[in-house]
Amino acid sequence: MTASNYPRLVIVTGLSGAGKTQAVRCLEDLGFFCVDNLPPSLIPGLVDLLGSPLSTSISKVALVMDIRGGQFFDGLEEALAYLDGRGIPYEILFLEAADEVLVRRYKETRRRHPLSSGGQILEGIVAERQRLEELRGRASVIIDTSELTPRQLKEQLTDLFGVRRQLVINIISFGYKYGIPLDADLVMDVRFLPNPFYIPALRPFTGHDRCVAEFVLSAPEAQQFIERFGDLLRFLIPHYQREGKSHLVIAIGCTGGQHRSVTLANRLGDLLRDQHYDVIVKHRDVMRYLGNSGGRRQG
Repeated sequence: MTASNYPRLVIVTGLSGAGKTQAVRCLEDLGFFCVDNLPPSLIPGLVDLLGSPLSTSISKVALVMDIRGGQFFDGLEEALAYLDGRGIPYEILFLEAADEVLVRRYKETRRRHPLSSGGQILEGIVAERQRLEELRGRASVIIDTSELTPRQLKEQLTDLFGVRRQLVINIISFGYKYGIPLDADLVMDVRFLPNPFYIPALRPFTGHDRCVAEFVLSAPEAQQFIERFGDLLRFLIPHYQREGKSHLVIAIGCTGGQHRSVTLANRLGDLLRDQHYDVIVKHRDVMRYLGNSGGRRQG
């Protein structure tokens, strides 16, 4: 593999308490393979690994290196020289914040600064600034997080290192008798609708079948639910997107998760797709029902 074909390499460093943990979480969300607190002396071996056929699926790598590495951190300049000598491109993301902000953050978390002695936080911060001064001068990107919320930092990193992801909406039908999905953001109970289970001709079918779907959707309250819940989603989704949410899980539940919830999950999925949202519809408990009814397949 030539140097130009190596994965994108970002070295994350900066002042302790400036937000490196938040940054690496964001980079992971952007698809980076992240290694935290890596001793710089291991960079040559990692570079060889990234150039091997074993890592062809890795396209973006973020390495977090800072003074937590103690004496190992002193080898960073040598490691960067190695990358330069191999012609392997890399970027340095340097995070910093004002002294008073860093002091406040350390007091809030009650953690000890890696370079402080006798509990003097500011003393450690000053020493760290001096030690990182040359590295800061080599940084590709410097971000001051003093006035940034976690969401604002995520937005900056997304603009710099990734393509802003469209919100993915997962709609899950389920049966209350089997429990509510643990990862649901919104849960809607549709057990107020007439239940096809009590109609012998419909009981063997599921919400995927036309006969059941037509029965469920023929109820006036079902149409009202779709209209009103659709209006709520049209209001909520843009606000979720603005706050940087990348996944929204909507759970639609009925008693067994085979008839009403399946029908309405499918219908809501179609409506949101028509509005150009990225939608995935899943039916958690349909196969449980099919298995209990002698392997009845969807009609």
